[in-house]
Amino acid sequence: MTRYAIEPDNATKSAKARGSNLRVHFKNTRETAQAIKRMPLNRASKYLKNVIAHKEIVPFRRFMGGVGRHAQAKVHGTAQGRWPLKSAEFLLQLLKNAESNAEYKGLDPDHLWIDHIQVNRAPKMRRRTYRAHGRINPYMSSPCHIEITLVEKEQAFGKKDEPEKKKVSKKKMQKQNIASRRNEGSM
Repeated sequence: MTRYAIEPDNATKSAKARGSNLRVHFKNTRETAQAIKRMPLNRASKYLKNVIAHKEIVPFRRFMGGVGRHAQAKVHGTAQGRWPLKSAEFLLQLLKNAESNAEYKGLDPDHLWIDHIQVNRAPKMRRRTYRAHGRINPYMSSPCHIEITLVEKEQAFGKKDEPEKKKVSKKKMQKQNIASRRNEGSM
């Protein structure tokens, strides 16, 4: 058994999956992983399928040099984005693997969330390319390691069933306090 970067708080309510030395670009995969972090499992797999179909975009935030601007990226509050096909396919396979691990543990796939996802650089693989005047240059690939942890949450954390308190400014609060003191003093 291999060591993960973060162990889940409750191991019985979580499932893990990882891939090592995957022949897919590190930078693209890192951006795609950040896009699906803290998403419900169903939404994440739907999102990745939409990325493959060019219906949704992966926003590029860190490794964005030379990345073109697209209107679809406005949804994520940025201008630059891409549709990294191979990264999305690899992450989909890994999510499917983590989901089957969760089902084996007896967890409900509808309540699974991506709690932790991490992409690390793997050792580069070497090839060569031939240049002018008989020279040879390196032609390296940038593979990566990916690890995913899914956690089962009982329900979606929404607003509680308490009546909303109206916000009161400090000035109005002081006036109310003075008025209540006056009423107590006259009694």
